[in-house]
Amino acid sequence: MVVLKKIKASTLMETLVATVLIVVLFMIASLVLNGIARSNAKRNTVAIESRLQKLIYLAENDKVSFPYTEVFQNWNISGETTIKDEIVNTQFIATHGTTKKSLSKQLQYAN
Repeated sequence: MVVLKKIKASTLMETLVATVLIVVLFMIASLVLNGIARSNAKRNTVAIESRLQKLIYLAENDKVSFPYTEVFQNWNISGETTIKDEIVNTQFIATHGTTKKSLSKQLQYAN
């Protein structure tokens, strides 16, 4: 008759402690990644920079009337142009509605 060997195994308490530790580590990692993703989304200004670049292009080709105001994805855009000594200065300023972050683009050319 074959004698059964005793297999080393962990107890139920050891298994529960290891499971709790793994769950806590995953929760902490999830919170950290969520915070990084949220802050990255707040700092993303690609859309507004693209819109400002388009407005500069339109201003170069006299397709925008001044003074200019617009709301674009919670960004308040204002534009103005000044002429001084035959130099035309066009500036667009975008300010975010909630974070109050501000971006600007400027164009200067001789008239």
